[in-house]
Amino acid sequence: MSAPSDPAEPHEEDAATPRPLAPAATLFYRALGLVAVGLGTLGVFLPLLPTTIFLIIAAWAFGKSAPKLRARLYAHKRFGPTLRAWDRHGAIPARAKLAAVIGMGLSLVMVMLTATSLWVPMGTGVILTLCALYVLTRPSA
Repeated sequence: MSAPSDPAEPHEEDAATPRPLAPAATLFYRALGLVAVGLGTLGVFLPLLPTTIFLIIAAWAFGKSAPKLRARLYAHKRFGPTLRAWDRHGAIPARAKLAAVIGMGLSLVMVMLTATSLWVPMGTGVILTLCALYVLTRPSA
């Protein structure tokens, strides 16, 4: 005889069928997804604003609230392969890694040139270094 299962642990069937969200939560996730798509679109045209991370956030939010919108992102000719690689393998393309690290480096230089306190560039440098290490240690697709 097996021991009763812990109600706090998810069951296999629970993982396969997502629970329906409350209307307010659905609205929140859809709005978050749309804002993220908007910021990602801006990132296509503005060099220091990232695109991919916002599209990853949008895909996650739409996965909770609007599966058809998530499917549209994954089917996109340019961004779909990157999103699928992240979803399946946690991979970041080498070109995106290079762009991210260069963007972080330029941001740090701007902070160093404009900061009035030594602590601001030091803290920013530590945070950006940790972010760069995370990006660089992901698989490259």
